[in-house]
Amino acid sequence: MILYDLLVAPFVDFDFMRRALAGSVVLSLSAGPVGVFLVLRRMSLAADGMSHAILPGMAVCFLLFGLQILPMTFGGLIAGLIVAFLAGAVSRLTMLREDASLAAFYLMSLAFGVLLISLRGTSVDLVHILFGSVLALNDQAMGLIGAVASITLIVLAVIWRSLFLECLDPAFLRSVSKSGAYAHFAFLGLVALNLVAGFQALGTLLAVGLIIVPAVAARFWVHRLEPMCLLAAGIGVVSSYIGLLASYHFNLATGPSIILVAGVIYLASLAFSPKGVLAGQAKPHHHKSA
Repeated sequence: MILYDLLVAPFVDFDFMRRALAGSVVLSLSAGPVGVFLVLRRMSLAADGMSHAILPGMAVCFLLFGLQILPMTFGGLIAGLIVAFLAGAVSRLTMLREDASLAAFYLMSLAFGVLLISLRGTSVDLVHILFGSVLALNDQAMGLIGAVASITLIVLAVIWRSLFLECLDPAFLRSVSKSGAYAHFAFLGLVALNLVAGFQALGTLLAVGLIIVPAVAARFWVHRLEPMCLLAAGIGVVSSYIGLLASYHFNLATGPSIILVAGVIYLASLAFSPKGVLAGQAKPHHHKSA
Protein backbone atom coordinates (compact mmCIF):
# COMPACT_ATOMS: atom_id res chain seq x y z
CA MET A 1 0.00 0.00 0.00
CA ILE A 2 2.85 2.36 0.78
CA LEU A 3 4.41 1.71 -2.62
CA TYR A 4 1.05 2.30 -4.28
CA ASP A 5 0.67 5.65 -2.51
CA LEU A 6 4.21 6.66 -3.47
CA LEU A 7 4.41 5.44 -7.06
CA VAL A 8 0.89 5.12 -8.47
CA ALA A 9 -1.69 7.08 -6.47
CA PRO A 10 -0.69 10.58 -7.71
CA PHE A 11 -1.42 9.56 -11.30
CA VAL A 12 -4.65 7.75 -10.41
CA ASP A 13 -6.05 10.50 -8.20
CA PHE A 14 -5.18 13.63 -10.20
CA ASP A 15 -5.93 14.34 -13.84
CA PHE A 16 -3.20 16.99 -14.12
CA MET A 17 -0.58 14.42 -13.09
CA ARG A 18 -1.82 11.95 -15.74
CA ARG A 19 -1.68 14.66 -18.38
CA ALA A 20 1.79 15.72 -17.31
CA LEU A 21 3.04 12.12 -17.46
CA ALA A 22 1.40 11.42 -20.83
CA GLY A 23 2.77 14.63 -22.35
CA SER A 24 6.28 14.04 -21.02
CA VAL A 25 6.32 10.40 -22.18
CA VAL A 26 5.19 11.26 -25.71
CA LEU A 27 7.70 14.10 -25.88
CA SER A 28 10.47 11.74 -24.73
CA LEU A 29 9.69 9.30 -27.55
CA SER A 30 10.56 11.90 -30.18
CA ALA A 31 13.13 13.92 -28.23
CA GLY A 32 15.31 10.87 -27.52
CA PRO A 33 16.15 9.95 -31.15
CA VAL A 34 16.56 13.63 -32.10
CA GLY A 35 18.98 14.06 -29.20
CA VAL A 36 21.01 11.02 -30.24
CA PHE A 37 21.58 12.45 -33.72
CA LEU A 38 22.47 15.82 -32.20
CA VAL A 39 25.07 14.17 -29.97
CA LEU A 40 26.52 12.02 -32.76
CA ARG A 41 26.72 15.02 -35.08
CA ARG A 42 28.30 17.16 -32.33
CA MET A 43 25.43 19.64 -32.43
CA SER A 44 24.42 19.55 -28.75
CA LEU A 45 25.28 23.21 -28.17
CA ALA A 46 23.52 24.14 -31.40
CA ALA A 47 20.31 22.72 -29.95
CA ASP A 48 20.82 24.78 -26.80
CA GLY A 49 21.23 27.86 -28.97
CA MET A 50 18.07 27.11 -30.91
CA SER A 51 16.14 26.62 -27.66
CA HIS A 52 16.92 30.24 -26.78
CA ALA A 53 16.37 31.44 -30.34
CA ILE A 54 12.68 30.46 -30.33
CA LEU A 55 11.92 32.99 -27.58
CA PRO A 56 11.56 36.17 -29.73
CA GLY A 57 9.01 34.50 -32.02
CA MET A 58 7.00 33.36 -29.02
CA ALA A 59 7.32 36.80 -27.44
CA VAL A 60 5.95 38.56 -30.52
CA CYS A 61 2.96 36.19 -30.65
CA PHE A 62 2.50 36.62 -26.88
CA LEU A 63 2.21 40.39 -27.36
CA LEU A 64 -0.30 39.92 -30.19
CA PHE A 65 -2.38 36.97 -28.97
CA GLY A 66 -1.51 36.39 -25.29
CA LEU A 67 -0.70 32.91 -23.95
CA GLN A 68 -2.31 31.03 -26.84
CA ILE A 69 -0.55 27.83 -27.82
CA LEU A 70 -0.83 27.72 -31.61
CA PRO A 71 0.33 31.30 -32.38
CA MET A 72 3.25 31.00 -29.94
CA THR A 73 4.16 27.61 -31.42
CA PHE A 74 4.35 28.91 -34.98
CA GLY A 75 6.17 32.04 -33.86
CA GLY A 76 8.77 30.04 -31.95
CA LEU A 77 9.25 27.59 -34.83
CA ILE A 78 9.81 30.36 -37.37
CA ALA A 79 12.23 32.24 -35.08
CA GLY A 80 14.25 29.08 -34.34
CA LEU A 81 14.59 28.18 -38.02
CA ILE A 82 15.55 31.74 -38.99
CA VAL A 83 18.35 31.84 -36.40
CA ALA A 84 19.62 28.38 -37.40
CA PHE A 85 19.72 29.32 -41.09
CA LEU A 86 21.34 32.71 -40.37
CA ALA A 87 24.05 31.02 -38.32
CA GLY A 88 24.70 28.56 -41.14
CA ALA A 89 24.81 31.34 -43.73
CA VAL A 90 27.27 33.41 -41.67
CA SER A 91 29.58 30.40 -41.26
CA ARG A 92 29.58 29.83 -45.04
CA LEU A 93 30.07 33.49 -46.02
CA THR A 94 32.65 34.45 -43.40
CA MET A 95 35.53 32.92 -41.48
CA LEU A 96 33.36 32.59 -38.34
CA ARG A 97 32.44 29.04 -37.31
CA GLU A 98 28.78 28.05 -37.11
CA ASP A 99 28.83 27.48 -33.34
CA ALA A 100 30.25 30.97 -32.72
CA SER A 101 27.71 32.70 -34.96
CA LEU A 102 24.90 30.65 -33.41
CA ALA A 103 26.01 31.67 -29.92
CA ALA A 104 25.91 35.35 -30.92
CA PHE A 105 22.48 35.04 -32.51
CA TYR A 106 20.92 33.07 -29.67
CA LEU A 107 22.16 35.46 -26.98
CA MET A 108 20.70 38.39 -28.88
CA SER A 109 17.48 36.43 -29.40
CA LEU A 110 17.19 35.56 -25.71
CA ALA A 111 17.72 39.17 -24.62
CA PHE A 112 15.28 40.48 -27.24
CA GLY A 113 12.64 37.93 -26.30
CA VAL A 114 12.82 38.71 -22.58
CA LEU A 115 12.64 42.42 -23.39
CA LEU A 116 9.52 41.94 -25.51
CA ILE A 117 7.74 39.88 -22.85
CA SER A 118 8.57 42.46 -20.17
CA LEU A 119 6.82 45.16 -22.23
CA ARG A 120 3.38 43.75 -21.52
CA GLY A 121 3.71 40.57 -19.51
CA THR A 122 4.10 40.00 -15.80
CA SER A 123 6.85 38.12 -14.01
CA VAL A 124 4.48 35.11 -13.89
CA ASP A 125 4.18 35.15 -17.70
CA LEU A 126 7.95 35.34 -18.04
CA VAL A 127 8.51 32.41 -15.68
CA HIS A 128 5.85 30.36 -17.50
CA ILE A 129 7.50 30.95 -20.88
CA LEU A 130 11.06 30.40 -19.68
CA PHE A 131 10.43 27.36 -17.46
CA GLY A 132 7.13 25.91 -18.71
CA SER A 133 4.23 24.41 -16.78
CA VAL A 134 4.05 20.67 -17.33
CA LEU A 135 1.30 20.35 -14.70
CA ALA A 136 -0.98 22.64 -16.71
CA LEU A 137 -1.01 20.87 -20.07
CA ASN A 138 -4.41 21.30 -21.75
CA ASP A 139 -5.96 19.54 -24.75
CA GLN A 140 -4.29 21.88 -27.23
CA ALA A 141 -0.86 21.33 -25.71
CA MET A 142 -1.35 17.56 -25.62
CA GLY A 143 -2.46 17.58 -29.24
CA LEU A 144 0.57 19.64 -30.25
CA ILE A 145 3.00 17.33 -28.45
CA GLY A 146 1.38 14.26 -30.03
CA ALA A 147 1.50 15.82 -33.51
CA VAL A 148 5.14 16.83 -33.15
CA ALA A 149 6.13 13.36 -31.93
CA SER A 150 4.31 11.71 -34.86
CA ILE A 151 5.85 14.05 -37.44
CA THR A 152 9.30 13.59 -35.91
CA LEU A 153 9.20 9.79 -36.02
CA ILE A 154 7.85 9.74 -39.59
CA VAL A 155 10.42 12.22 -40.92
CA LEU A 156 13.26 10.46 -39.09
CA ALA A 157 12.24 7.19 -40.73
CA VAL A 158 12.43 8.89 -44.15
CA ILE A 159 15.83 10.61 -43.65
CA TRP A 160 17.32 7.97 -41.33
CA ARG A 161 19.83 6.60 -43.84
CA SER A 162 21.13 10.04 -44.83
CA LEU A 163 21.51 11.12 -41.20
CA PHE A 164 23.28 7.88 -40.36
CA LEU A 165 25.73 8.25 -43.25
CA GLU A 166 26.36 11.88 -42.37
CA CYS A 167 27.29 10.85 -38.83
CA LEU A 168 29.74 8.25 -40.19
CA ASP A 169 31.29 10.06 -43.16
CA PRO A 170 29.76 13.37 -44.31
CA ALA A 171 32.34 13.79 -47.08
CA PHE A 172 31.39 10.42 -48.58
CA LEU A 173 27.68 11.28 -48.44
CA ARG A 174 28.30 14.59 -50.25
CA SER A 175 30.28 12.78 -52.94
CA VAL A 176 27.60 10.18 -53.73
CA SER A 177 24.34 12.00 -53.05
CA LYS A 178 22.75 15.41 -52.64
CA SER A 179 20.33 14.11 -50.03
CA GLY A 180 22.60 15.16 -47.17
CA ALA A 181 21.73 18.85 -47.45
CA TYR A 182 17.98 18.16 -47.57
CA ALA A 183 18.27 15.77 -44.62
CA HIS A 184 20.26 18.37 -42.66
CA PHE A 185 17.63 21.08 -43.08
CA ALA A 186 14.81 18.62 -42.39
CA PHE A 187 16.61 17.59 -39.22
CA LEU A 188 17.01 21.22 -38.13
CA GLY A 189 13.26 21.57 -38.58
CA LEU A 190 12.68 18.54 -36.35
CA VAL A 191 14.95 20.03 -33.68
CA ALA A 192 13.00 23.28 -33.75
CA LEU A 193 9.68 21.39 -33.64
CA ASN A 194 10.73 19.37 -30.61
CA LEU A 195 12.01 22.46 -28.83
CA VAL A 196 8.70 24.23 -29.44
CA ALA A 197 6.78 21.17 -28.20
CA GLY A 198 9.08 20.94 -25.19
CA PHE A 199 8.37 24.58 -24.43
CA GLN A 200 4.79 23.66 -23.56
CA ALA A 201 6.01 21.41 -20.75
CA LEU A 202 9.47 22.61 -19.76
CA GLY A 203 9.81 26.17 -21.08
CA THR A 204 12.37 27.56 -23.49
CA LEU A 205 15.30 27.22 -21.06
CA LEU A 206 14.77 23.55 -20.09
CA ALA A 207 13.21 22.04 -23.24
CA VAL A 208 16.63 21.16 -24.63
CA GLY A 209 17.41 19.18 -21.47
CA LEU A 210 14.96 16.38 -22.33
CA ILE A 211 16.54 16.18 -25.79
CA ILE A 212 20.24 16.19 -24.93
CA VAL A 213 20.73 14.72 -21.43
CA PRO A 214 19.07 11.30 -22.05
CA ALA A 215 20.92 11.00 -25.37
CA VAL A 216 24.29 11.70 -23.73
CA ALA A 217 23.54 9.15 -21.02
CA ALA A 218 22.52 6.51 -23.58
CA ARG A 219 25.80 7.08 -25.45
CA PHE A 220 27.69 5.47 -22.56
CA TRP A 221 25.78 2.19 -22.70
CA VAL A 222 25.31 1.13 -26.32
CA HIS A 223 27.18 1.41 -29.61
CA ARG A 224 24.51 0.83 -32.25
CA LEU A 225 22.27 3.66 -33.37
CA GLU A 226 18.84 2.04 -33.04
CA PRO A 227 19.32 0.77 -29.45
CA MET A 228 20.82 4.13 -28.52
CA CYS A 229 17.70 5.94 -29.73
CA LEU A 230 15.43 3.53 -27.85
CA LEU A 231 17.50 3.84 -24.67
CA ALA A 232 17.51 7.65 -24.88
CA ALA A 233 13.72 7.65 -25.21
CA GLY A 234 13.48 5.22 -22.27
CA ILE A 235 15.69 7.40 -20.08
CA GLY A 236 13.47 10.37 -20.93
CA VAL A 237 10.37 8.41 -19.91
CA VAL A 238 11.93 7.25 -16.62
CA SER A 239 13.18 10.78 -15.87
CA SER A 240 9.70 12.19 -16.49
CA TYR A 241 8.04 9.63 -14.21
CA ILE A 242 10.49 9.99 -11.32
CA GLY A 243 10.70 13.78 -11.74
CA LEU A 244 6.92 14.13 -11.56
CA LEU A 245 6.77 11.96 -8.44
CA ALA A 246 9.56 13.96 -6.80
CA SER A 247 7.86 17.25 -7.58
CA TYR A 248 4.54 15.95 -6.19
CA HIS A 249 5.82 14.43 -2.95
CA PHE A 250 8.41 17.11 -2.10
CA ASN A 251 6.68 20.17 -3.59
CA LEU A 252 9.47 20.86 -6.08
CA ALA A 253 9.42 22.65 -9.41
CA THR A 254 8.37 20.01 -11.94
CA GLY A 255 10.41 20.87 -15.04
CA PRO A 256 13.73 21.21 -13.21
CA SER A 257 12.98 17.98 -11.29
CA ILE A 258 12.59 16.03 -14.55
CA ILE A 259 15.85 17.39 -15.99
CA LEU A 260 17.73 16.81 -12.72
CA VAL A 261 16.61 13.16 -12.63
CA ALA A 262 17.93 12.81 -16.19
CA GLY A 263 21.12 14.45 -14.97
CA VAL A 264 21.47 11.91 -12.17
CA ILE A 265 21.07 9.09 -14.70
CA TYR A 266 23.76 10.74 -16.83
CA LEU A 267 26.15 10.97 -13.86
CA ALA A 268 25.49 7.32 -12.97
CA SER A 269 26.18 6.38 -16.61
CA LEU A 270 29.35 8.45 -16.56
CA ALA A 271 30.55 6.56 -13.50
CA PHE A 272 29.27 2.99 -13.88
CA SER A 273 28.71 2.27 -17.58
CA PRO A 274 31.09 0.01 -19.54
CA LYS A 275 32.56 3.16 -21.10
CA GLY A 276 32.45 5.18 -17.88
CA VAL A 277 35.10 6.51 -15.56
CA LEU A 278 35.19 3.59 -13.12
CA ALA A 279 35.35 1.00 -15.90
CA GLY A 280 38.29 2.83 -17.40
CA GLN A 281 40.07 2.92 -14.05
CA ALA A 282 39.45 -0.80 -13.50
CA LYS A 283 41.11 -1.87 -16.75
CA PRO A 284 44.60 -3.28 -16.19
CA HIS A 285 47.43 -1.19 -17.53
CA HIS A 286 50.02 -3.12 -19.50
CA HIS A 287 53.55 -1.81 -19.20
CA LYS A 288 56.07 -2.45 -21.92
CA SER A 289 59.11 -4.33 -20.76
CA ALA A 290 62.46 -2.75 -21.36
